Amino acid sequence: MDQPPQYLLVSLPQSANSRATLELQPGGGPQLLSEFKLPDFQIKTLDQLVQISEELAKIDSTLGASVAKVVDVLSNVEPNRLFAETRQVNKRPVTNYIESFSWNTSKYRLDKSIKELVDLISQEALLLDNDVRQSYQQYQTAKSNFAAADRKRNGDLSIRSLHDIVKPEQFVLDSEYLTTIVVAVPKSSVAEFKKTYEKLTEFVIPRSAQNIAQDSEWTLFTVTLFKKYQNEFITAAREQKWHPRTDFTYSEENLNELRKEFDLTRATEAKTKNDVIRLAKTAYSEIFSSWFHIKAIRIYVESVLRYGLPPQFDSYSIRFVSNNPEQQLQKAKKELINKFGYLGGDGFSQGNNLHEYASLVDSEYEPFVLYSVEIV
Repeated sequence: MDQPPQYLLVSLPQSANSRATLELQPGGGPQLLSEFKLPDFQIKTLDQLVQISEELAKIDSTLGASVAKVVDVLSNVEPNRLFAETRQVNKRPVTNYIESFSWNTSKYRLDKSIKELVDLISQEALLLDNDVRQSYQQYQTAKSNFAAADRKRNGDLSIRSLHDIVKPEQFVLDSEYLTTIVVAVPKSSVAEFKKTYEKLTEFVIPRSAQNIAQDSEWTLFTVTLFKKYQNEFITAAREQKWHPRTDFTYSEENLNELRKEFDLTRATEAKTKNDVIRLAKTAYSEIFSSWFHIKAIRIYVESVLRYGLPPQFDSYSIRFVSNNPEQQLQKAKKELINKFGYLGGDGFSQGNNLHEYASLVDSEYEPFVLYSVEIV
């Protein structure tokens, strides 16, 4: 299986001659450098950007987790299908979407404030995330119901549905005083059952036990007794390690429902499975797109906080395509910090006197905007 794509998203001031440096392939090995195009957003004050930077970090993490959850849902629903073939964003391969990213101005108008855009993007994505979770839960319930129906259809006589076994003449019906109980008895206990069932409680009808079915493990009997002693008989039977089928009461209506149960639960499981697959594939595209629009805002905000106004910086994505992209990415990250560490000034190496705003943006401060991203 191919390694998932690994990216670095980098923003550097235009004065750093960044593209020429980045094209030297930091980290060594094959990689793909692409411009990560950012629009100009509405900026009021740097203080407001500081306030929203922490929120952006949380939303970035939340939407990344949402994308991973969608992938997990698809992997669980279709475990034998490679998700790579469906990993599409806006009907394009996810790598193509990242490497040719452009802001969706028709959906997210740039006359809105950054705060308004963040709220709009995140709310849409989180609503869709919730829809996927609910749809997946419905599928899990339907799957569980179908599995239970399948056990009833194909299980042993202690659990299987009896709709295709029992006949009306095997039961006392419409009696005010008498009832018929179905009991599954282990084959090793059949002889003991025949000798003792009449004595388990009072008013068991003598010689009423009928052998109506058997499989490799169990023999199924009906026993007729007075209704008043039904619960007492059931308790005594369980003490003998027999299995009274208390889940079954004979009626034509019940039998018809049991006959329909398997087909109904199978159809429901198939429908909810198709529903969650269709929704999850759509959600992957939509939430992933939302995620990267949030990343675009976050890169812009933090670039302004680091490099100041007016915005004069360039942003790039670097995809690592080696057999060990994580190792290559970490090596590249160290090389980039070595090359561009001077952007943090003396304070970067000394750990103090950092930019008034930039030092507030990330707990792990770096001299330029740099994020690593693993595409699940």
